[in-house]
Amino acid sequence: MIAQALAFLIDTVGTLLLIALLLRFWLQAARAPYNNPVSGFLAAITDWGVRPLRKVVPGLWGLDLATLTLAWLIAWLLNFVLGFGLRALDPAFDGGAGLGASLAGSLGIAALVAMVQLTRLFLYMLIGAVILQAVLSWVNPYSALSPLLDLLTRPFLRPIQARVKPISGVDLSPLILLIACQLALILVVGGMQRVILSLG
Repeated sequence: MIAQALAFLIDTVGTLLLIALLLRFWLQAARAPYNNPVSGFLAAITDWGVRPLRKVVPGLWGLDLATLTLAWLIAWLLNFVLGFGLRALDPAFDGGAGLGASLAGSLGIAALVAMVQLTRLFLYMLIGAVILQAVLSWVNPYSALSPLLDLLTRPFLRPIQARVKPISGVDLSPLILLIACQLALILVVGGMQRVILSLG
């Protein structure tokens, strides 16, 4: 019971931190203004790890790879702790981490597991951003979040909008993107999971 409670706490805090790091990287990649409240909040809660890591992980093509690297390291650590650390406390504990819990002893496998976890989490974040943007466009189109959501989703929606024209004034690109994300979760992320499990 103690192990399960610790697993819940560690997984919840760790996942929230991963979301913060991925969102920080996403906003930076989308060239969102740094002075917006969301970016300021994310910087305040993640600078403790990102700033020191920048000394050893340089940026590339204007992207802050230190943020992405920190997210990967935390995902790897979560996988290891949930898969092995808590099992030492309670042998009956099943790992709670799901994918790769029995494989985390291998650094190479654990690296792949962390990549899968980050890919899956980002796809869920993209789905959430598209849905939130659609809801705000109906109920509060002048929300302060709308320009930020547009920056985040535009690179994904624009290629679809260039090929699929609105039908009777209805933009179908958000629906198509949501379907594409779900297919990616099933085919890409699911396929990566099966490959990693087969390595074990």
